[in-house]
Amino acid sequence: MAKASFPEVTDCNCLVVRQAARFITQFYDQHLLEAGLRTTQYGILAKLKRHGPMSINALAAELVMDRTTLGRNAQPLARDDLIAIEPDSRDRRSKVLRLTRTGENRLERAHKNWAEAQQRFEDAYGRKKATELRRSLRAVISSELGFFALTSPID
Repeated sequence: MAKASFPEVTDCNCLVVRQAARFITQFYDQHLLEAGLRTTQYGILAKLKRHGPMSINALAAELVMDRTTLGRNAQPLARDDLIAIEPDSRDRRSKVLRLTRTGENRLERAHKNWAEAQQRFEDAYGRKKATELRRSLRAVISSELGFFALTSPID
C-alpha cells in the first residue's frame, strides 16, 4: 500500500497565520506589560471605548471571538474594575459590557505603549506592507469562509 503524500506543513494557511498571530501578539504583549494589560484585554477596552457599552454577543462578533472566550477574558477586567458587566436593560438574560472610569484611565495609559508597538512593527515590516497586510486579513475575515465556518459541521 502506497503512503499518502502530505503537503509541507509550512504550506498550511491556518498554521502560518496562527504562528504570525502568536508572534505579533507576544510582541504587543511585551509593550503593553507596563500598563498591566495583554493584547486581548487592550482590544476589548478599545472596542468599548470606541463603540460604548455592548452586549457580550455583539462584542464577541466585533472581535471575531467566541462568546465563551470573551467571557473568560472579561472576568479579570471586571475584577480589576476596568469594565462593568451589567444586565441588559432590554433583556435581563443578556449582559452588557461597559468601560469604567478606571478602564478608561488604564486604556489611556496603555495606548502610548500600543502606539509604540504599532510604530516599531511598521518600522520593521514596512508601513506600506503593514497597511496591505491589514487590508488582506480584513478581506479574509469578511470572506465567504465565515459562512462555511458557521455552517460546516465539525466531525
